[in-house]
Amino acid sequence: MNLLDRIKTISKQKGLSLRTVNERAGLGPNAIYKWKNTSPSFDKLEKVAKVLDVTPNYLLGREDHSSNTPVDLLDGVRMYNGKPINDQEKEMIKALLDAYRKGND
Repeated sequence: MNLLDRIKTISKQKGLSLRTVNERAGLGPNAIYKWKNTSPSFDKLEKVAKVLDVTPNYLLGREDHSSNTPVDLLDGVRMYNGKPINDQEKEMIKALLDAYRKGND
């Protein structure tokens, strides 16, 4: 999927027309459509990404998830201070974090 197709898909998912995305990003008339044949500047790409609430890398197809996709950071943690973390320790960290959050609500 190319950049323009990805922007179209995300815009549609969010109930926005490309014209609306274009206007909210403060771009010139039909600027996004021109990206079918040309590459945008990073500044313009970043503006569109902000309107769509995704990262520029997501628009470029370099990331598999948008910025608003929840990611469990502990699932990716494998080490602490150079030592491996096992599943039991991960559960302990989650329990501590849950207890901390309950105490601060």
